[in-house]
Amino acid sequence: MIEFFITGIILGLSAGIAPGALLALVISETIQHNIKSGIKVALSPLASDLPIILSALFVISKLSTYKPILGIISILGSFLLLYLGIVNIRMKNIQMELKDTKPKSFLKGMIVNLTNPNPYLFWLVIGGPIIIKAYSVNALSLLSFMLPFYILLFGSQILIAILVGRSKSFLNDKIYLYSIRALGLVLVIFAGILFYDGVELLTK
Repeated sequence: MIEFFITGIILGLSAGIAPGALLALVISETIQHNIKSGIKVALSPLASDLPIILSALFVISKLSTYKPILGIISILGSFLLLYLGIVNIRMKNIQMELKDTKPKSFLKGMIVNLTNPNPYLFWLVIGGPIIIKAYSVNALSLLSFMLPFYILLFGSQILIAILVGRSKSFLNDKIYLYSIRALGLVLVIFAGILFYDGVELLTK
């Protein structure tokens, strides 16, 4: 169970603080409107992630009897984690594309999440297999992954919205940059673990 708990913490925090479409919108809404608007965007996956996760699990469940295919999915997931880790490690500055938009922050966050291919890819090749593996152990293991994942995902983005709302120079803070790089290194390690799991599935 501790394995899934740690995985949830690392992946949730990494997803929360790494630059991306949703975080850019969190920052954009905070700067243009207020902290409350940024927090609404940060919480938007509450409504939009469920259909994405269910779609990914549906696809994976159809392939669950073919362990070599699940092995390939895990290996693809390891490559995605490796790529994200390297991007984070090599990051030299934080660049966000902030657009002039009108309020309705929660709705915009949902739209960004649902139309962004990254969440689908994440849940298909990384999150989905972890959910299935955790649930095969017991429901508590599944909960030990999902709870810290979303607490850290929402919590980190809400914290960023608050910090940006109070000081827009936060994005250039070295501590934020070093945190992203450190998490990048952890993602590379997790990529190796996921790759090993994929190879095991291929050879069964």
